[in-house]
Amino acid sequence: MDKSNFQPYEEEIQALEEEIRLLTEKYEDIQQESTFFSDEEILKSIKSFQNETQEEIRGNESDLKAQLETLATNLSFLMKFTGFNFTSHSKKTLEKTRNRTVQKHRLSGRCHSLAFQLEFQLLEMQDNEEMSAVVSDLSIIMESRKDSNVSKFLSRTEEHGDLLTFFISLSTYAEWYEHRRNTFLHFKAKYPDIVTLPEGLQGDFMILKNPKVSGFELVIVWKIHLDEEGTTTPVLDLLPKVPEQVLEKRTSSVESIPGSFRSALQLFGIEAAIENLIQVLGSEK
Repeated sequence: MDKSNFQPYEEEIQALEEEIRLLTEKYEDIQQESTFFSDEEILKSIKSFQNETQEEIRGNESDLKAQLETLATNLSFLMKFTGFNFTSHSKKTLEKTRNRTVQKHRLSGRCHSLAFQLEFQLLEMQDNEEMSAVVSDLSIIMESRKDSNVSKFLSRTEEHGDLLTFFISLSTYAEWYEHRRNTFLHFKAKYPDIVTLPEGLQGDFMILKNPKVSGFELVIVWKIHLDEEGTTTPVLDLLPKVPEQVLEKRTSSVESIPGSFRSALQLFGIEAAIENLIQVLGSEK
């Protein structure tokens, strides 16, 4: 066979061999470059990487700390604004599927000076992108339930599973409850010889006595009415208890005391009206 027939193949083989040689040299150069690092350079690179990692961690910690401080500030504000302080909470999952979850919750806490305990089931349902929640089996324990009006409100709330109304209404009711308590405490401390609290600070009436007039008493009744809808209304009135000998001499002036007290409530407010009444009572002989 003529050698000219093999010439194209020989040229192609030579071209491939040259390409292989060039690639081999390039690979060796890369290998040499990758191994030409001193121990000092390697340690320096490791230290640099560690510093960058630590700075990133410190940055993340700083962000988390700032977020926690913000959350704590917001929580403190909400507690002061609403009076709520939750002391314990637990939950137990009773049922869980792809689009349905049933959990049992137990919650306890205080709103100002009123303690409460709640137990309820929460059904959460996922429908496409919409989430809905339903409260059921709601049970509320409160010492104030002894009050018939409070008991009716709580029973209605339990029946409807209306937690939102419960928290809103309890916040207002407890605020008035605390206001009454602090007012009684203030006047008892300021006028210990005149003010008497037969049922203590948790009671709903205060007795004013003039030490110089035996048997003469003014009973300030301060009820806090909570209706079934959750509306809180303070109701104040004054009931005079007057000895017969005093009543015979000053019938008209005694009978006018309750009306004058109600007018003072509207004009000056609760504390000022009580203060004025005590001043007048203390000046009587």
